[in-house]
Amino acid sequence: MPTHDVAIIGSGSGNSLITPYWDDKKVALADKGIEATGAFGGTCLNVGCIPTKMFVRPSALARVPEEAARLGVEMATVRADWPAIRDRVFARVDAISSGGREYRERLENVDLISEKVTLTSPKSFRSESGTEVEARQVVIAAGSRPLIPEVPGVDLPQVHTSETIMRIAKLPGSILIVGGGYIACEFAGVFSGLGSEVIQINRSIGLMNQLDEEIAAAYSAEAEKNWSVLYQRTLGAVVPDENGQVTAQLVTSDGRSEEYQVDTVLLAIGRRPNSDLVGAEQAGLDLHPDGRIAVDQYQRVLSGGEPVEGLYALGDVSSEAMLKHVANHEARVVAHNLENPDDLRKVRSEAIPSAIFSHPEIAQVGLTEAQAASAVGAQNLTTKTQRYGDTAYGWAMEDSYGILKIIADRRNGQILGAHAMGYQSSNLIQPIVHAMSFGQDSYTAARGQYWIHPALMEVTENALLGLDVPIPPDAPL
Repeated sequence: MPTHDVAIIGSGSGNSLITPYWDDKKVALADKGIEATGAFGGTCLNVGCIPTKMFVRPSALARVPEEAARLGVEMATVRADWPAIRDRVFARVDAISSGGREYRERLENVDLISEKVTLTSPKSFRSESGTEVEARQVVIAAGSRPLIPEVPGVDLPQVHTSETIMRIAKLPGSILIVGGGYIACEFAGVFSGLGSEVIQINRSIGLMNQLDEEIAAAYSAEAEKNWSVLYQRTLGAVVPDENGQVTAQLVTSDGRSEEYQVDTVLLAIGRRPNSDLVGAEQAGLDLHPDGRIAVDQYQRVLSGGEPVEGLYALGDVSSEAMLKHVANHEARVVAHNLENPDDLRKVRSEAIPSAIFSHPEIAQVGLTEAQAASAVGAQNLTTKTQRYGDTAYGWAMEDSYGILKIIADRRNGQILGAHAMGYQSSNLIQPIVHAMSFGQDSYTAARGQYWIHPALMEVTENALLGLDVPIPPDAPL
């Protein structure tokens, strides 16, 4: 007999599945906590989206004198008080985390299991201390963790991942960041803004190479102006020094060795789903080559290519996007499907936006130009890259690098993708997300509404108007 009506592995977005529907039913919530701190509440709250952006903001403020100088105002950033910044962040984050745990512990219908658990079948698991749980329905929302390269010295106290770097005692005078993706680039922006000497290495040429080629090239050029960027290098070893620093031994693509003495090393080469930690493969569940649990359009877990009734997965453990807003959407779908098994809802996978809060900020939605050319044919594409500096607000900012690029089908104006780099790009791209989500063609999206003049949002308006698309009959003027 099942011990619970529903069992959930993971306290991030999975925690939101415990709705009032389950008040008179038996629920198990298993979560071992964040690896570095044991914190309750998942990656986003404790070591991801929220605390990192709370560091991004003071870093951006520390750069204000650079912008002010362009506009004739003389200012200076005296120093960054790292302990004060850090303590402000985690005074809020830790309180939310501990409050969430205490709330779940008080609920009589919820059994909170604060241990690592391993699946013993698709509908049951066992905790490290031997607690056995079998449920009518199970949700795997176990998240992801940082990838750690297998090189000597990565266990030294001066070497960190994104899960530990934000809690260090003092701002490093120098930091080597390993990786060229969004986590590495966000932290490069944070630490360089706050005053650390930053050296960022990447095994390939360019940063953020998964982005649209034009945006990736523009971002790499700006990053190279703001901190030291070294390409075609990998980390070979980290060796401690007598003075408390470490020597990072690098290997170049042509086999040469280089050494850099720094205070701190940050490993940010990516994340891996925690499917292995819960024993998904051993329980007979299907996995993607990268380790993600395979699910269908209803988020039902697959085994042998077929959905397992009453078994769901969501978030980083199954989602290619690894984005909190995607996990939250999946959680809403799974919550409905758990409560309404005869009326299953599908997840939406169209027009998923993302942003990288580096310096400069980057945002994207939909296809890159190369992907769009492959999808509809290069001859059917129209693109427009709008510079911030060619709008009135861009003049006010004396902006020299901000761009927003839109890609559309020239035959019907369907927006296929949008990519931006610059101040507030995550906000400038949202009207494009709206248009793509609701099926608006680019001309209607541009002329079907008023745009405040001279707001920065005119960058988006002008990009839409710059596309070579047909004007629909009776289109607004």
